Amino acid sequence: MGGVYRRAPMTADDRIPLVDAWPLFGLRIRSERLVLRLPGDEDLEWLMAVSRRGMHPRDEMPFGVAWSTVQSPAFERSFLGHHWGLRASWTPDNWMLNLMIELNGRPIGSQSIQAERFAVMREVHTGSWLGQAFQGQGYGREMRAAVLALAFDALGARVATTEAFLDNAPSNGVSRSLGYEENGRGSLAPEGVARETQRFRMTVERCVPRPRPPVEVEGLGACLPMFGVKA
Repeated sequence: MGGVYRRAPMTADDRIPLVDAWPLFGLRIRSERLVLRLPGDEDLEWLMAVSRRGMHPRDEMPFGVAWSTVQSPAFERSFLGHHWGLRASWTPDNWMLNLMIELNGRPIGSQSIQAERFAVMREVHTGSWLGQAFQGQGYGREMRAAVLALAFDALGARVATTEAFLDNAPSNGVSRSLGYEENGRGSLAPEGVARETQRFRMTVERCVPRPRPPVEVEGLGACLPMFGVKA
């Protein structure tokens, strides 16, 4: 005769820690004042609030996609969808890591690093944003330097590129101060009108010998296969 199958109740020992399944949640990049880490869903609530309060003057658009001017609730849904989508689409051959920037445990912005076929090309591209209240205090330079340390020192990148509109003096200033070389012009049209951009390129030969503040990378070992890097 048949019977009713009853599954044994789950206990704490049955729980699979999220960091075990997705090691990127354990990655930490620590600079002098900042911590860069992958945000969880609760973190995204706070990070979203920082971005909603403003990242640039209303009459300016520093981003290649005009996501910052989208109205609620589409703004919040697209913000979350972007972060969730990056997790869902991640492969070792095509990845983008959007790191939350923490200052004294408080989110202040985001620093991204992305690559395609990193195992072969060893090239990354970076982008970032900061809440307006935290701009002009050197955090942009510090978080870019931190992610370059991840790229060159920890992952073995050979080249890092970035790009900003010609009138984005703060971003272009950070690139030049860190030793990037100008690498031609491009164009983007976030609001339907093409605008010229300045492209920058940094090589490992230029980056590594330069004096740099110390940066600590924690929890990298388990993440290496996700970046397409052999341990």
